[in-house]
Amino acid sequence: MDKDLLLDCARNMWAFPLIGALLGLLAGLFGVVAFRFLPDIVAGALVFALLLWMTGLHHTDGLLDFGDGVMAHGTPEHKIDVMHDQLTGAGGLSLGILTMLITALAVGSLSVSVGRWSVPLVFPAIIVVEMCAKLSMVVAAWAGKSVHQGMNSPFLEAMHGRGGNLRLVAALMISFVIGLLLLRFTGALVVIAAVITGLVMVAVAHKHFRGVTGDVFGATNELTRLVCVIVVLAVIVR
Repeated sequence: MDKDLLLDCARNMWAFPLIGALLGLLAGLFGVVAFRFLPDIVAGALVFALLLWMTGLHHTDGLLDFGDGVMAHGTPEHKIDVMHDQLTGAGGLSLGILTMLITALAVGSLSVSVGRWSVPLVFPAIIVVEMCAKLSMVVAAWAGKSVHQGMNSPFLEAMHGRGGNLRLVAALMISFVIGLLLLRFTGALVVIAAVITGLVMVAVAHKHFRGVTGDVFGATNELTRLVCVIVVLAVIVR
């Protein structure tokens, strides 16, 4: 990827939640139509598949590599080498299948109607959930340290220091405003869940790899999406 483009993306990391909200808006609109004509489980799987397609499966690749790295035995350097291996092992495959399967099933449960216009929950929920998936990467970049120089480095560097703190505050404000507008109290809980998930992922990454890599960012996005959908279901669909 072009270095200048990476630097621009890093400097504007505060806008990641807005990008996530836009992706969620497109997937949510698709979900409104899909849930009207298809069984819930099929509609949910298609909405999730659309999200994966729009992000080019880049984060999914990171999830698989992360699973392999965490399950590998040995030094942090060896674990990182395993993550960079082109082959996917049992750890990555298992984590990937479970994450995608549970996420698809959870999205399929967002068919209940909410609001005065009886809009399926999938519309506001996916906007907030995908926004929070991107927010968690901002949190991970702010809290984590870089393992080595790579595509992840500009993001970690941009999110440290005074400028990084301001970017984090902007991302959090955007997320809380959108979350409260669309899901009210539940939206705030989902944002908090995303922040916690991002911090947990950093802790796991530091333990296994002594820092954060690009694959950790990808895995954080995918796992936060799963956590946030479950939070929505636990609070609203009970």
